Amino acid sequence: MALISKKKIPFKISPRLRKYLVKYEREKELPLRYNDLQRFNNKIILYDKNGNDTLWETVFYPQNDMNEIYENLKSIYADLKTDGNEEVIKHLVVDRVDICTYANTLPFRIRIINKVNDNYDYFYIKNADASRVYGLELEHLLSPNVISYVTHNETLVEEHIAGITGDLFIQNHLHDTNSNPIRLAKEFIKFNERCFVRLLGDMHSSNFVVIITPDFEDFHYRIRAIDFDQQSYEGSKSVYMPQYFKQNLPIIELGMKYMTPESVKQYQTEERSLISNRMKAEKVRLHDLIECMKRDKIFFDENLLKLKTDLAQHYKLEKFMSCQNMGEVLEMSLQTISGSH
Repeated sequence: MALISKKKIPFKISPRLRKYLVKYEREKELPLRYNDLQRFNNKIILYDKNGNDTLWETVFYPQNDMNEIYENLKSIYADLKTDGNEEVIKHLVVDRVDICTYANTLPFRIRIINKVNDNYDYFYIKNADASRVYGLELEHLLSPNVISYVTHNETLVEEHIAGITGDLFIQNHLHDTNSNPIRLAKEFIKFNERCFVRLLGDMHSSNFVVIITPDFEDFHYRIRAIDFDQQSYEGSKSVYMPQYFKQNLPIIELGMKYMTPESVKQYQTEERSLISNRMKAEKVRLHDLIECMKRDKIFFDENLLKLKTDLAQHYKLEKFMSCQNMGEVLEMSLQTISGSH
């Protein structure tokens, strides 16, 4: 089973990474910082519709601060969703601001409601961590998912990724009579391969969502990561393979029941081919990102030594041992797909 060695240590965004974010329009001037949201003067526990503690708390601001903060939050949402089209703001209201007190980074979640149709959406404001920024950007470039986020100095704004968190899916939907365990197992294999190749760690069931889409005859599943803090951070290769987390065991057991070794190999090959195609399509941008990563100190030496040793043994490729940083390890991992190692 995968074990996380210790509490994740955040890393500041380096000048080189900041330059990358500016170049690709991820760095934008924002009217509000993470620290501004810490000016609340009261908070209450947020319960779900069944009366369970969500581990989030709703915060309240002094009246003289609240109007300004809420207007700025609406502007940020418009920038995130409509590239700054402020016309949409007049239809929006901030319904709630919550803080997650159990997470290391104490993120804020903002609930926005459209007054025209009562539809609601969320977004998040966090302290910027370089590991997470690299993780978000790699997800955007190498996965089938488009990621919307912006940074401003030490503030990170992220869109909400909708779906059923893996733990709730396992608890409430895994054995639905209409479910398709073969399709789900196939998607988990592809998700596992995607995480391993691009070195995204800690994908236990609380850190990914399952999206169920009705097909004309059946259901299609998509598994998406929602936590990117553990990008190229831990030392053990098993941390980058969702199959080794005990929380994911019920889905893994479906794969053991319905998949043959040949089909597993086929789906792994399919996913690697898709990643290879994305690497070619984003060749310049991916190169710029990895060059930033190769010059960034976002790791501990013992984790680097452990990971490159594990991967050298896994791929039977001694060249991993010459890697001097996590950027080079990631580059070598991606080269195992393209065959350029």
